[in-house]
Amino acid sequence: MAQANLYAHPTVNALAKALRAYILSCQTSGLTRHGTFKVAVSGGSLPKTLAAALLAESSGPDDVVQWEKWEVFFADERAVPLDHADSNYGLLKQELLDKIPTDQKQPTVHAIDVEQLGDVQELADTYEQLLVRSFASRDSVKLPIFDLLLLGCGPDGHTCSLFPGHDLLRESDAWVAPISDSPKPPPKRITLTLPVVTHGVKIAFVATGAGKQEIMKKIFEEEPSLPCALVNAEAGERCSWFVDNAAVEGVSYQRSSYPRRGSL
Repeated sequence: MAQANLYAHPTVNALAKALRAYILSCQTSGLTRHGTFKVAVSGGSLPKTLAAALLAESSGPDDVVQWEKWEVFFADERAVPLDHADSNYGLLKQELLDKIPTDQKQPTVHAIDVEQLGDVQELADTYEQLLVRSFASRDSVKLPIFDLLLLGCGPDGHTCSLFPGHDLLRESDAWVAPISDSPKPPPKRITLTLPVVTHGVKIAFVATGAGKQEIMKKIFEEEPSLPCALVNAEAGERCSWFVDNAAVEGVSYQRSSYPRRGSL
């Protein structure tokens, strides 16, 4: 099986340009398949990089974000109100959604149901039902298949709210699972499960800065049981990492830049 792609760029600005091209390629594929573009997004530093990529000025008719065709879900979310500082929805809204020009059509964004904040299992079940309605009934679809999952990487190698060594890594039935003991605050969250993440048509991780060097070395060379490494192994070439050179200095894994020559 082909390995995950590691696309390294000299600066975050260069990374953002490459990420835009990649996302728009995925958008074209999604629209060709089913007329919409179904994306799952995580939090952390990712929304800021997404804003740099997606709010940039278009270079022509083939370089257009068709926001009105986007259906945005959250790869994980914290059990907090949407305007709380820990909310992934709130972060995406602040960094990206609120900055989409008002004269453009807006994406459809699926936030959690804040009526369920008191019961994290109910919160997960309700969000899973939202996926069922969007992707078809559970009877006919074993797993929802996102056109693209845009993910971050924690300093411990976690992604979404899937943490190293946690029982949730073995969850194989649920599409969305609750977590009440997150090692990183806040403790109560919901997350897409590993099979849902790894079955995406495309999966893109974004990691930047020298602070990521140590965990990138572990993911790509040393610790295959880390959640990010599990995604790499299961998704193979459907998984792509967009990093700056600082994040992968000292990492001995074949890297290239996006797009590869001759790939577009």
